[in-house]
Amino acid sequence: MYSEKVMEHFSNPRNVGDMPDADAVGEVGNAKCGDIMKIFLKVENDIITDVRFQTFGCGAAVATSSIATEMVKGKTISEALNVTNKAVADALDGLPSAKMHCSVLAEQAIKAAITDYYEKQGIDATTHVGCDMQCDGCGAH
Repeated sequence: MYSEKVMEHFSNPRNVGDMPDADAVGEVGNAKCGDIMKIFLKVENDIITDVRFQTFGCGAAVATSSIATEMVKGKTISEALNVTNKAVADALDGLPSAKMHCSVLAEQAIKAAITDYYEKQGIDATTHVGCDMQCDGCGAH
């Protein structure tokens, strides 16, 4: 059912843990399955120098969190924004269709952390990150 890469990242996840001195934090969840994903970023000169995650969820949620952190570490903020749920799933050699929502959470968590980073820098995040239409009553739509 799961690829060897999914099982490897679930069994031996990379970059797990809290980051008390994070420059940005993004947290997202899926109400249907109960998965919660939190990503912490350390940024220096527009480069993501360190990244950590905490995920409450199934094995696919842990694996997508793990691979997503590897995909953005060492990248610029703009490069990290190009990480899509399809790229996350492809990096794991695929996910069952019932677990694709986990790769969507990984993409959303990265974008939420980058949004937090921009806001802390006094930059309008929607200009760079865009709007995913998932806001709670922002009044813009």
